[in-house]
Amino acid sequence: MRRRFIKAVITTTILFLTTICFTNLSAQTLKLWYNQPSKKWTDALPIGNGRIGGMIYGAADTERVQYNEQTLWTGKPRDYQREGAYQYLAQMRQLVFDGKQKEAEAIGEAHFMGRKVNEEDYDKQKAAWFKQVSAVKAPAATAYNDSKWKTINLPTEKGWEVIPGFEGVDGAVWFRTTFDLPADWKGKDLTLSLGRMRDMDFTFVNGEQVGSVDGADYRRYTIPAKLLRAGKNQIAVQVINYWDKGGLTSNPREMAIYPMGLTPTELKGAAATTTPKDMAVDQKTGEKFKVVRLDGSWKYWIQDNQPPQFPRYNADYQPFADLFLQMTKTGSIINYKRDLDISNATAHVTYNEAGVNYTREYIASNPDQVMAVHITADKPGKISFTALLHTMHQSVTIRKVDAHTLALSFKVRNGALRGVSYLYADAKGGKLTVTNTGISISGANEATLYLTAATNFKTYKDVSGNPEAICAKQIAAVRAKTYAAVKAAHIADYQKYFNTFAVTFGNGVNDALPTDERILKYNSTVDPGLVSLFMQYSRYLLISSSRPGSKVPANLQGLWNDLLTPPWGSKFTTNINLQMNYWGAEMLNLSGLTQPLFSMVDDLMQTGKATAKAHYNTPGWVLHHNTDLWRGAAPVNAANHGIWTTGAAWISESLWEHYQFTQDKGFLQSQAYPAMKGAAEFFVANLVKDPATGYLMSTPSNSPEHGGLVAGPTMDHQIIRELFKNTIAAAKVLGTDADFSKTLQEKYNQIAPNKIGKFGQLQEWMQDKDDTTDTHRHVSHMWGIHPGTEISAATPDLLNAAKKSMHYRGDDGTGWSIAWKINLWARMRDGDHSYLMLTKLLSPADAVPNHEKGGVYHNLFDAHPPFQIDGNFGGAAGIGEMILQSQFGTLDILPALPKALPNGEVKGICARGGFVLNIKWQNGALQQVDITSEAGKPCVVNYNNKQIKFYTEKGKTYKLSGSLQEI
Repeated sequence: MRRRFIKAVITTTILFLTTICFTNLSAQTLKLWYNQPSKKWTDALPIGNGRIGGMIYGAADTERVQYNEQTLWTGKPRDYQREGAYQYLAQMRQLVFDGKQKEAEAIGEAHFMGRKVNEEDYDKQKAAWFKQVSAVKAPAATAYNDSKWKTINLPTEKGWEVIPGFEGVDGAVWFRTTFDLPADWKGKDLTLSLGRMRDMDFTFVNGEQVGSVDGADYRRYTIPAKLLRAGKNQIAVQVINYWDKGGLTSNPREMAIYPMGLTPTELKGAAATTTPKDMAVDQKTGEKFKVVRLDGSWKYWIQDNQPPQFPRYNADYQPFADLFLQMTKTGSIINYKRDLDISNATAHVTYNEAGVNYTREYIASNPDQVMAVHITADKPGKISFTALLHTMHQSVTIRKVDAHTLALSFKVRNGALRGVSYLYADAKGGKLTVTNTGISISGANEATLYLTAATNFKTYKDVSGNPEAICAKQIAAVRAKTYAAVKAAHIADYQKYFNTFAVTFGNGVNDALPTDERILKYNSTVDPGLVSLFMQYSRYLLISSSRPGSKVPANLQGLWNDLLTPPWGSKFTTNINLQMNYWGAEMLNLSGLTQPLFSMVDDLMQTGKATAKAHYNTPGWVLHHNTDLWRGAAPVNAANHGIWTTGAAWISESLWEHYQFTQDKGFLQSQAYPAMKGAAEFFVANLVKDPATGYLMSTPSNSPEHGGLVAGPTMDHQIIRELFKNTIAAAKVLGTDADFSKTLQEKYNQIAPNKIGKFGQLQEWMQDKDDTTDTHRHVSHMWGIHPGTEISAATPDLLNAAKKSMHYRGDDGTGWSIAWKINLWARMRDGDHSYLMLTKLLSPADAVPNHEKGGVYHNLFDAHPPFQIDGNFGGAAGIGEMILQSQFGTLDILPALPKALPNGEVKGICARGGFVLNIKWQNGALQQVDITSEAGKPCVVNYNNKQIKFYTEKGKTYKLSGSLQEI
C-alpha cells in the first residue's frame, strides 16, 4: 500500500521547481491600457482599497477622479419588518394552493411586504407639496420671460439625472421650446408626441393646457387647430418627478408634431437612420409624411427640487465626490497612454506636452487608507495645476483646513449620513496655495495629493461616528511619510493577496493591442491572454472592493458608483448577485476577502430573526431578495418576486464553502454553524405539506423574478436540501446537535423532489408549465448544478433534463446570467459550451450606440447592462471551474477544459479539503500537477478516467505527472 502513497517532496525543492515552472506567468502582461482618455464612466479605470474606490478618467488637461466610500448610503437605522404580517400567511398560502396567484399577490402587496421609509406620512406630505408646485402656471404663458433659463438637450433617455446640473434632482421642472407651424398645416388639428415622461406632466401649447398624465405612459396629445398660430408656437411642459428618473425619457424620434390621423412607425436604431429627420412613416399605409421634430435644445427651470421623501423599501449606495485636476495647458498632447497595472494595483497616465514628459500615478492604499495621485515631469518646474473637490450632494461645505489641506463635507439628502473628505497636497519646488475653494500648485518639480473620505456610519444601528476626526487622523499619519514609502506599503499589502495565484492560457495575436481594441476583436481572433487578464482583473476587483476589516461587502457595483440613483440601488441582491460576487474567492485563493460578507451575515442573522418572527411567526432567521447598508431582511419591491424566502439559506452555503476550502473548524463553530443552524430552523418550521402530493414545500415563494408567487419553486427546494445536508455535516464535524440533525434528515427526505417535465426538461416549478421559448435571464432551477451539488453525472436523468432546460433557455442574457451559464456548463463537463458563454461575456457591451447588451465595457466592467460587477466575479469563477472541481470530495483536474484553451498553467488554485494546486497542461492534456495540503486531509485525484488516492501531511507538497504518477 505504501507504494500507492505519494512521498512528500522537500519544500525548498518544490519552491525552486515551481519558480521554473511558472516563469512565463510572471512575465505575462497584467495591464489594461488605452491610447485615449475615458469618454464615459465605463471607460474609466477603477482603483480601490476595500473602503475607498476611485474611477480615473485620465484626461491630460482636466483630470477627473470620481470616488466612493463604502458606507455612504441613503437612509438611516430603522426596522424593515412589518409586525404582524404573519397573520396573512395562511391566507396567501391557501390562495396559492387554490391557483389564485393574483389574489395571493394582492394580499402580499397590501399586508406582507416590509416597511418603507416615510410610508406613514408621505401621502399627506405629497398632497401639500403637489398643491403648491402645481399651482404655478406662469411659465406656460406665451409671453413669459424665460431669458434667464438654462438650456438642455431633450430627450434624456436615461433620465435627467445624467445631465450636469440635474444630478439627483427630484421635484418640479419646467421646460419650454417653440416650433414653426408649416403653412399647409393651417386649420388642422395636430398630434403632439413627447414620448415617455417621469412621472407626471402638465403640457401647454400657447398658454393652454392640452394634456396631463401621471405615470410613465407615452404622451400623445391633441393640439386643436384653434390654438395654433402662423409662425412660432410655444410649448411649455411642467414635469413633476417624485423620485428616481425624471424628465422626458424616450427615443428622440418620439418627440414630434404631425397632423392628426397619422400614426408614425416607431423608428429606432438602424431603421431611424434611413428616414430623414423631418419625415416619419405611417403605420397603416407605410407612406412617409412630414413631421416637426422637437428633440434638441429646450430651456428649463428647476422650480422645486425638495419633494417629500418618497417611500422606498431599500436605501441606495451613493457616489461620494469628484477630484478634478485642472492642468495648466502649455501645448499640444502627444504620446498619450493610460493604464492600470493589476500586478501591483497602480494606474498611470503618461503624455508629452510641449516637449515635457508627464506622468501621473494613482493608488488606493489600504495600509494608509488614502487614495494618492503622484505627478512628475522629466523637466524641472513644469508641474502646474489646480485641484478641486466637487460633490452632487447638498448642504455642501468646502473649506481650507491648513496650508496643505482642503476639506469637503456634506449631508446625504433624507438620510442620517454625513460625508467628509480631506485633500492634502505636497509639492517639491514651486508654489502651493490653499484657499476655501481649491489647491493651486505652480512651477513644481513633483507633486503628491492624498485624498481620504469617511462617514459617521459605525454599524447598521449606530451613526455616531466622527468623519472629520477619521480624515484628520489619516492625513496626519500619511503626511509624515514619503510617497515612495506609501506606495511600497500599498504594493506589499496588495500583493500578499494578488500573488497567491497566477494563470496563463498562452499568447495570441492581439496581445500588444490596447484593451478596448482587444475586446472588439475578441470574437474574431484568438486571444487567450484576454481570458487570463479578465480572470486576474476579477481578482483585482475583489481585492479592491472587499477587504478584511471592511464594514460592507462588495455590492452590485463592487465599490464604484457615480449616480445618486444608481441601477437597482447598487445594493445587495441576495437571490444570486451578492453570492456570485464571492463565488471565486475561495477557489482563486482570496479566501480572506470573504470576511466583510460574513460580517454582514452576523448582522443579518439579527434582523432576519426579527423578520422571521414578524412575517412567519417562526424561529431562526430569514432573508429575502434584497438588503442594504441597514441590513433589512424583509420582503421588498413587489409581492410577485419579493416574497422569496431562501436568501439566508443560500448565503449560508457561502459560509459552509469557506469551511470546506479552509478546514477552519474555529470559523465553523463560531460563525458558519450558528448561521446555518438558524437558517435551517426557519425552514423546519416554515415548510408545509402540499395537499396534492404530501410533499413538504416552500410556500409562498417564487422562482427568482420569474413566474410570480407560487408554491414549491424548484430552486427553493434545491437550496433547502443543500442547507439541511450541509448543516447535518457541520454538526457532525463539531460533534453537536444530534437530535436536530435527525430532524433535518427527516425533513430532507420529505421535501418535494426535482421533477422532469413533458419536454424532457428539469421543471422550474412543481407544475409542468415550463415554456420552451422562454429565455428569462434567471436559470434558477439550475441551482442544484451550481452552486449546489445535487445534480451531476451521478444523477444522469436529472442532468440530461437540466441540459435540455439550458438549451431551451438559450445562450444569451445579461452579463451575470451569462457568467452563471459559464459555471453551469463547466459543472456539466461541457467545456466548449462553457467557453462559448465566455466569448459572449467578453464581447463588447456598447459597440452599438444606445443599444447596450450583456458583455463587457471598455474597462472590462461587466454589463447587465448597465454595469453590474457580479458578471466579473462569476465569470472568473466559471473559468476556474473549467480547470478544477472539488465539490464531491475529489480533486477533478481539467474537468471541462475547452478546446480553445489547449495550453495553460495555473498556480495557486484552491480546492475543498484544504488543498492548493499548481496545474500545467499542453495540447489539451495534463502535464503536471503539484498539490499542497494545508490541512493534512486524505486526497483523491481524478483525471482522464484515472484516479489516485493518498494520505497527506499538513504543509507538504505532492507532485503528479499527467498520468497521475508520482514524480
